[in-house]
Amino acid sequence: MRKKQRYSQAQFAAAAHITRQTINAIENDKYAPSLGLAFHLAQILRVTVDELFLYEGEN
Repeated sequence: MRKKQRYSQAQFAAAAHITRQTINAIENDKYAPSLGLAFHLAQILRVTVDELFLYEGEN
């Protein structure tokens, strides 16, 4: 979604007031954002949290 809307990781991170490394970690499944951050990221991209994140449950 970020790329589709032509945000670089740095631009998206700046808009969200977090680090580029955090965006990278989220995108590479190395970090699960808090619910508040998930809503904030979705709001920036103008999508729902469900559209932005896929919950796969416990393995």
